[in-house]
Amino acid sequence: MAHVSEIYGSMVFNEHVMKERLPSATYKSLTKTIKEGKPLDIEVANVVAHAMKEWAIEHGATHYTHWFQPLSGITSEKHDSFLNPVGDGTAIMTFSGKELIQGEPDASSFPSGGLRATFEARGYTAWDPTSYAFIKDEVLCIPTAFCSYTGEALDKKTPLLRSMSAVNEQAQRVLKFFGEDGHRVVSTVGAEQEYFLISEKDYVKRQDLVMTGRTLFGAAPLKGQELEEHYFGAIRPTVNEFMKEVDDDLWALGVSAKTKHNEVAPAQHELAPLFTNSNRAIDENLLTMEKMRLDASHHGLVCLQHEKPFEGINGSGKHNNWSLSYDKVNLLDPGDDPMDNLRFLVFLACVIESVDEYQELLRMSVASAGNDHRLGANEAPPAIISIFLGSELGAIVDALISGDEYHSADAIAMDLGVAVLPKFMKDNTDRNRTSPFAFTGNKFEFRMPGSSVNLSDCNMILNTAMAKSLKGFADALDGAEGADFEKKAIAYIKKTLTDHQRIIFNGNGYSEEWEKEAEKRGLANHRNTAEALPCFVDQKSLDLFDEFNVLTEPEVRSRYEVKLDKYNKLLNIEARTMIRMVRRTYLPAITDYMADLASDITTVKAAISGADMTETESVLEVIVTGVDKAAKATRELIKVHNAAEAIEAPQEQANAYANEVIPAMDALRAEIDALECVVERDYWPVPTYNDILFYA
Repeated sequence: MAHVSEIYGSMVFNEHVMKERLPSATYKSLTKTIKEGKPLDIEVANVVAHAMKEWAIEHGATHYTHWFQPLSGITSEKHDSFLNPVGDGTAIMTFSGKELIQGEPDASSFPSGGLRATFEARGYTAWDPTSYAFIKDEVLCIPTAFCSYTGEALDKKTPLLRSMSAVNEQAQRVLKFFGEDGHRVVSTVGAEQEYFLISEKDYVKRQDLVMTGRTLFGAAPLKGQELEEHYFGAIRPTVNEFMKEVDDDLWALGVSAKTKHNEVAPAQHELAPLFTNSNRAIDENLLTMEKMRLDASHHGLVCLQHEKPFEGINGSGKHNNWSLSYDKVNLLDPGDDPMDNLRFLVFLACVIESVDEYQELLRMSVASAGNDHRLGANEAPPAIISIFLGSELGAIVDALISGDEYHSADAIAMDLGVAVLPKFMKDNTDRNRTSPFAFTGNKFEFRMPGSSVNLSDCNMILNTAMAKSLKGFADALDGAEGADFEKKAIAYIKKTLTDHQRIIFNGNGYSEEWEKEAEKRGLANHRNTAEALPCFVDQKSLDLFDEFNVLTEPEVRSRYEVKLDKYNKLLNIEARTMIRMVRRTYLPAITDYMADLASDITTVKAAISGADMTETESVLEVIVTGVDKAAKATRELIKVHNAAEAIEAPQEQANAYANEVIPAMDALRAEIDALECVVERDYWPVPTYNDILFYA
């Protein structure tokens, strides 16, 4: 542990470092900027920049970069050295406040969804002081926002920060009713990252994995996860060495990597950090994903972060544990006294309202080509948004709605019709793994995000929708005090829960009955990305983002276009990869085996008159028939893929990929996977699931 204590945060320009290296006045000014959002004076920035540069150089850095998140969802960086020649053959290392605060990368090559024309290259990066600078690979990385020359947000971070400001403002209004003034409320996130680790030598032999991140073909392994022996099992030595390196790297970067273990599927694992504010948590998750990918190569491994790399094997998610807090107070903790209970119930009611009102936006926020394979596959939440509260909290909500007296598990009556609210226990129910949005004692676990996703989108929507609900409460109870406030607050809670109880479901989200029940309740069920994305540009969504200055209409429409474009391009790549692999890899190999098998039959019959080759002939017939079916399925995929490619309207094209191309891909896969089970192993041209998932 001494080692961990020594390295933790050693590569981060954090508060501890700032306090040590900055003059007191500068430190206080910067702290106000970080914690209260106060503007940063250029003179203060110059002092900070100098201290940051000196610290970075001491730790081996030679360059700096503005580290940002374009609409692609990944991180981007352009490295500039501190080097500054002075004209006499020597050089000094410099870094100014202006260079710290603002950069000017070329914005023309990043996705913008029509916000930028190709010839409009200029874009700006702006320092985000609320997320600490850090050193990675001898480069000082400065987390930044990214915007266009005309001020439109071109990144994931800016809307998230705006949403955090919105929920803070409205939460503070609500807290005033409870005598809690002046506290900065932040949304917090803990991101559980799931991933697969496979051998690099198998990976390079699979063109589908290299090109798309998932296997487009592959019969089920002889052994999957049915023995339930991998989950929390002993970790492979090679994998353990990888995990140790990732831990060390992340700890040095101040990422509080806490838990690591084998996940359910063979070769699948998980890393979970401690929670922190949403902005930093998402920055840290992106760093985690990057370090996993890079460190894997040091151990002859490849880290797969696709949501569904193997058909029929559990996919990988990224559970988003979300809450609201100030200082050390969690606003979704039921608390220990009656007024804490009332405050909790107010915030709980607002969460329920916000999730119900904007369920389609939340579903949209996690929509992707990869996640479509995971959601609703009886291994992850369904595509229908619902909230799990557990038996105790669910009973309290039912009592509030009905007006009946509530009796807790220990027989203490809770009279919800008066101002005095006795203490009640935190939810003590087992977690519902089929629920997309589950209360887990003092937070909500949003389980729909896929492993590859940037969590900025879903948290931006959660924060903004929550701001809307908190504003509704604060507006309705404006001026209420004392007993009058308590009475009106309980009445508001009751009405809100009554209006939005349809979103609460504590049962099995995998069942067919729930899908039918959800339809009766009027809940949305967008089964794929093409269905999910249009709600982004509905007037209701545009009004929400506009009301809280989170996204302008052009910014919303640009993101909708970017998401559509990415979906269409990924499906295009997958279809092309499938066609080429069948034509150039699978069918030639299968045909070779077919020819050799036919030759063997002829040779044996010629050598032994009357030899019974019925079984071999039967296998040959299966293969011949299978090759014919695969060829026909390939031609059908080519036809529908060409038709989809020719469609110019992005949404129509997405519909074609979802409804025409994907079924054709599935049909072709089925034929090739069936042949894998009968073709001799030595002839099969790529590593199988048995090879990939159960490596030494």
